[in-house]
Amino acid sequence: MGTQQPQSPETVEFALGHLTMTALTWGDPDGRLALCLHGFPDSAWTWRYLGPELAARGFRVVAPFTRGYAPTEVPADGVYDLGALAYDALALHRALGAPGDAALIGHDWGAITANTLAAQPDCPFSRVVSLAVPPLSAMRPRPGTALRSAGAYLRQLRFSWYILFSQLPKLPERSLDRLIPRLWHDWSPGYAAEADIEHALAALPDPAHRTAAVSYYRAFARITGAPPEPYAEPHRYRYDAPRMPMLYLHGSADTTIHPAFTGGVAAALAPAGGRAETLTGAGHFLHLEQPARVAELIGAFLTAEPETGH
Repeated sequence: MGTQQPQSPETVEFALGHLTMTALTWGDPDGRLALCLHGFPDSAWTWRYLGPELAARGFRVVAPFTRGYAPTEVPADGVYDLGALAYDALALHRALGAPGDAALIGHDWGAITANTLAAQPDCPFSRVVSLAVPPLSAMRPRPGTALRSAGAYLRQLRFSWYILFSQLPKLPERSLDRLIPRLWHDWSPGYAAEADIEHALAALPDPAHRTAAVSYYRAFARITGAPPEPYAEPHRYRYDAPRMPMLYLHGSADTTIHPAFTGGVAAALAPAGGRAETLTGAGHFLHLEQPARVAELIGAFLTAEPETGH
């Protein structure tokens, strides 16, 4: 599938009241909703393979450019906390008719948003799929000694250098033309990312949009204060475990998270009926590197009959 031209999407604009979002869509408008959220440094085009695959299975796939990524507008309130990202997804779900059988799929920042929503007691999505970033509650190393645990944390700090870099004023925004290609090549070694890099830079065409993308990391690193209403309520659940079935997919060659922090994800998801799978040889952008395998796993998970007892 990776060598074929993906089906062209339709571009749709949604006026949500607090924000106007633009999304790529695939499939029958009357199909079961699959809301797909991208991450950094990326865009809604990251779903160009999965979108048509799910559409062929009867889904209506809606992949927004998340807040601050053009052509979605830069939010007037300047809020980029997880509660705001989760609220946007909830508002878009409502704008699409609030279907009770809707699925939520997220990668990177989209995964963190999906993880946050899956932890809400009243999550309106029936199934959640998270790619490349597991629930924060599951990211605990399982070493044999405290020394190994300290080593895992130190290595993770090295992997997360770009998060620390993003805290600097102005310089990260000015460096995105160099930073974005480096991250793609570092995170998914061997993957030809030229088209994706072009899409990512096109979604950050000016200083305001670039500041928006970097502000996701600045808001995440802020340890005091809570976002304003109406974002405060979904923000509360960002560290909680999922309360519903979740499929988590991770690439074995992904260098964004130290393996010590993903080894216990399957056990953490099991109580709510979820599961985790590692794709051998895939990097951070596993849905682009191994699109057929990812589509198979996600399609099977979303269409499986719910297990009893959960």
